[in-house]
Amino acid sequence: MSGCRQAELQLPLSSMGTMPLSRVCGILVLLSVGLISFPPPSHGGNILVFPIDGSHWINMKLLLEELHARGHSLTVIRGSNSWYIPEESPLYTSITTQMDESLENFFDDNLQEHMKALRDGASILASIKITKDFLSIITQVHSIWYGALTQLLDDENMVKRLRDAQYDLVLTDPAAAAGVLLAKYLQLPLVLNVRWIPSGDGQFAIAPSPLSYIPVPGSGLTDKMNFMQRIKNLFFYGIILFQNKFLIGPIYDVACSKYIEGECDIMSMLQDADIWLFRSDFVFDFPRPTMPNVIYIGGFQCKPAQPLPADLEQFVQSAGEHGVIIMTLGTLVNTLPKEAADEIASVFAKMPQKVIWRHKGERPSTLGNNTLIVDWMPQRDLLGHPQTKVFVAHGGTNGVQEAIYNGVPVVGIPLFFDQFDNLVRLKERGASKIIELGELNGQSFEQVLQEVLLQDSYRQNMQRLSSLHRDQAIAPMDQAIFWVEYVIRHKGAAHLRTEAYKMPWYSYYSLDVLLVLLTAAAALLLFTVAVFWLLCCRNRRKTKAKAE
Repeated sequence: MSGCRQAELQLPLSSMGTMPLSRVCGILVLLSVGLISFPPPSHGGNILVFPIDGSHWINMKLLLEELHARGHSLTVIRGSNSWYIPEESPLYTSITTQMDESLENFFDDNLQEHMKALRDGASILASIKITKDFLSIITQVHSIWYGALTQLLDDENMVKRLRDAQYDLVLTDPAAAAGVLLAKYLQLPLVLNVRWIPSGDGQFAIAPSPLSYIPVPGSGLTDKMNFMQRIKNLFFYGIILFQNKFLIGPIYDVACSKYIEGECDIMSMLQDADIWLFRSDFVFDFPRPTMPNVIYIGGFQCKPAQPLPADLEQFVQSAGEHGVIIMTLGTLVNTLPKEAADEIASVFAKMPQKVIWRHKGERPSTLGNNTLIVDWMPQRDLLGHPQTKVFVAHGGTNGVQEAIYNGVPVVGIPLFFDQFDNLVRLKERGASKIIELGELNGQSFEQVLQEVLLQDSYRQNMQRLSSLHRDQAIAPMDQAIFWVEYVIRHKGAAHLRTEAYKMPWYSYYSLDVLLVLLTAAAALLLFTVAVFWLLCCRNRRKTKAKAE
């Protein structure tokens, strides 16, 4: 404003006498800056959180940190022997429920047996036994979570405490469905921080999922399937239905009949959720039908890398132009079998790169001087370091998305769950190579590692995915927080939910309509035939009468 530059002008103010206009303008600017600097007060919600332990807690905690920073009050339900979720935290108040068994180290024995069978050339019968044992473990995990839920709901004082708290919503990870059932019991709006439900990929529960081009979890297929692959896809879908119907579903059906009035099952309770914060996006996943209450927040846990601890930074920089390889197999498995670990260590020892390896088992006997063994690593910060050349990983969702965010190609060693399918998605886009457990040995590992290191296409393809992922109108974390607060403001999001799941299967596929239309068409056809037959008979009688 030109007036602000004219210091000679005087502005009469009732409470301040006269003051140069330039000074008034300065005061107004300061007031404006002050108003901008102090955001409007946040009307925080009261949120009940039922998380899953392990790597699932890592991304849930990041979401809770953001909710806490925005003024929301959080209560977290945790198991008594949780290994990741602390009882005391500045972020939340905790409720501890008794768990009969710890889930830490739960899958180690199964992995050891699995690898031994594969390396010994397992027969079909042995493979069936491994699958059966793994499904048995999954069922046992859900039984443990069911037991933790019953500890809560059978405690009258705890139930009263939960009701008196007047929570605005339940936020839960439905990989185990205890939180979903608790929301139903308390009759609260439900927000899912989700990728997996008890019986597979969450999207199969809520959105149309044609098996002709949507690969089923566990199949290892892409969205481009030939005839035999579609048969395989259908077979794996059958396994998921079996798992839900006979292994996992009955566990929660008991809770439904005991605690919930009226009929319910775990699938309908999931479908009744208000918002699905889905930990994926279509840079990573294959395109597919979706629903308006599915919000894609893939990579929401990713942030710019922070400086490494001084000793680790010194080790990384000592690699020089060759750079660094980092390796971790996630939180559910502490160590590979000794033979496999020794072979991997011997390959690393040959490499000109420095290696940082998260490994908790017996120290490999073939370990080279270039390899640093750690119990824990700042994975996100290492992936964002310019010295990191390759990420050797099991293919967990968190690690894969952090690799995409930072543009680091992956050598994948899938162990179980979704890991093989995650890596297949990267491989399809030319950003990863996969070594299956049955093929893992020193020779195969060295060959794949060298290929990903030396061929620029892997890094270029991953950097392209990184560019696509980062090019978003709204950051995934902001999307997640907005929709949690949306449910609080509107006390749910029922208008975004489809009513399809309330329909019987024959109505969903319009088989009843088709049957009625076919019946009507058949009746009309029969009527027409009958009329023509009567007319023909009448004409024949007339012709016969004339002839006589």
